[in-house]
Amino acid sequence: MRQRKAFLEIGKIVAPHGIRGHVRVQAWCDDDALLTEFDTLYFDQGRTPVEITSASLHKNVVLMKFQGVDDMNAAQNLRNKVLYVPREDLILDDRTFFIQDLVGMQVVDADDASIVYGKLTDVMQTGANDVYEITTLENKKVLIPAIEEVVIHTDLETDVMTIRPLKGLFEE
Repeated sequence: MRQRKAFLEIGKIVAPHGIRGHVRVQAWCDDDALLTEFDTLYFDQGRTPVEITSASLHKNVVLMKFQGVDDMNAAQNLRNKVLYVPREDLILDDRTFFIQDLVGMQVVDADDASIVYGKLTDVMQTGANDVYEITTLENKKVLIPAIEEVVIHTDLETDVMTIRPLKGLFEE
């Protein structure tokens, strides 16, 4: 099993907002409202805690105010900083996974585990369902829909995803 990161990227500060130290945060999670639920987030891969004094949804971003950031200049200094959350602060449903835990998994056939399709190398969020990019042993990129009919089982313990691919996806 691969070592899982203790802190997960959850968003990025994209700009100051107003003159009182608020910032605009682009959320990197399924639901932007999740970012408004925390009292503390972290900078520097989880090494530096930052206290949140307010957070709210505004159009397509989260407006956030941090303790000690009280003017536009201080907010400007935070531009492009990535926000992190401790993994244990997030609870997922049974068939929901963190993207960074999926990337790198070995992908095998659900009916014949000796058939190795390759490694999962990217996850694209398309709206209706995610799409997984599998890089085959021949270095070919194959896209599969992340739906229950295709992705049969995802085992984080063994780092293996079993799939039943749609007809023709892995055939030359």
